[in-house]
Amino acid sequence: MSTRLSVLLLLSTSFTLGAADWPRFRGPNGSGIAPDDKPVPVEWSATKNLKWKTDLPGPGSSSPIVVGDRIFVTCWSGYATDGPQSAGDITALKRHLICVERATGKILWDRSVAAKQPEERYGGMFAQNGYASHTPVSDGKSVFAFFGKSGVHAFDLEGNARWQADVGDWDDRRGWGSASSPVLHGDVLIVPALVESQAMYGFDKITGKQLWKAPSEGFAGTWGTPVLAGADLAIAVPGEVWGFNPDTGKLRWYATGLQSDSVCNSVVTDGSAVFAMSERGGGSVAIKAGGKGDVSATNTLWTGPNGSRIATPVLYDGRLYWISGSIATCRDAKTGSEIYNERIESTGGTSQQGGNQGFGGGGGRRGGGGGGDYASPVVSNGHLYHVSRRGEVLVVKLGPKFELISRNTIEGDTSDHSATPAISNGQLFLRSAKTLYCIGE
Repeated sequence: MSTRLSVLLLLSTSFTLGAADWPRFRGPNGSGIAPDDKPVPVEWSATKNLKWKTDLPGPGSSSPIVVGDRIFVTCWSGYATDGPQSAGDITALKRHLICVERATGKILWDRSVAAKQPEERYGGMFAQNGYASHTPVSDGKSVFAFFGKSGVHAFDLEGNARWQADVGDWDDRRGWGSASSPVLHGDVLIVPALVESQAMYGFDKITGKQLWKAPSEGFAGTWGTPVLAGADLAIAVPGEVWGFNPDTGKLRWYATGLQSDSVCNSVVTDGSAVFAMSERGGGSVAIKAGGKGDVSATNTLWTGPNGSRIATPVLYDGRLYWISGSIATCRDAKTGSEIYNERIESTGGTSQQGGNQGFGGGGGRRGGGGGGDYASPVVSNGHLYHVSRRGEVLVVKLGPKFELISRNTIEGDTSDHSATPAISNGQLFLRSAKTLYCIGE
């Protein structure tokens, strides 16, 4: 089955959406692959192939999603919008769900939710993440936003509130904040409240009724977003990969193989196998989905020595691709063998803030320290698009040899770029800390 056909089948069986929609974090089932063939530009700037740009009411690192003629994205306002030095009153913190007209970039509506207090203070590593890192999800009729301690909020496409549910109010013990995004499985909205209560929840997407809760201390140190792998809901946690029944929240199987005490990225799947990576020498693993209980001995397809710190890889035509710590890696998905491992020379990028890691020179969010690139790669028509935190976007031709096509920046935007882009109908939707861009011919 071709990569594009498998993506379209996943889309058609999971949502009542348009064929070109990008309805969740990393698009159809978290694949990172555009579901249509319309080419996206490989070169752009402030004066070339930039259809529009829209300033948002505040910062954020969540990804935009595309539903028909509308774009949805989240941000925050009222507190620490310009860094910890001018943080202000934390009780004024609000989170926003923004609806943008796709054709023009005009903001159609803005719904704000006051933060449930006490909220985590802005600063340190938390400043790398902020208060709007969860990407919304849509079924084409409603849009669902996860606001951490402030709960899950359902709206119709006109911005009318439908329901709200709380999922916990814990702080992250490491001070990194919360980032996992909700996903949909039929009529079940799945919310990974991995920081807020160390649990995943299933809600009836229409009524908001809680259908199940899957708590586990093993979720500590997990910031990834689950994907549907065949009949299972798969997610990587420190040391293991887990497969749940998405209808009941019951754990079906698990497999060991990861070595890190934290997992910041998400698993990817071809529908039958699950590919997981961890940071700091934690390695990578491929697991055949399915089974019961401990399937480590029977379902492990391969293990590898290196992985990705934060960015989720993309699986395209039988190969895994990712960029982490200035290194572009390609691996055979069937065997795990390395195809290439290339260092990318830095050009310095655009942003002048923060650390010194990542191909664009790193860049922390207004005083946070740290480093590395946070956005995950996305693919359109055999080209990979990877965003550095400094705002430089690499375009790489996919294949058995590393081939860098272009490096693109939008001059004048020195803010943090941590969001994974969205692709739909030949357009790339790029989000910096405070601005949303539409790239297209």
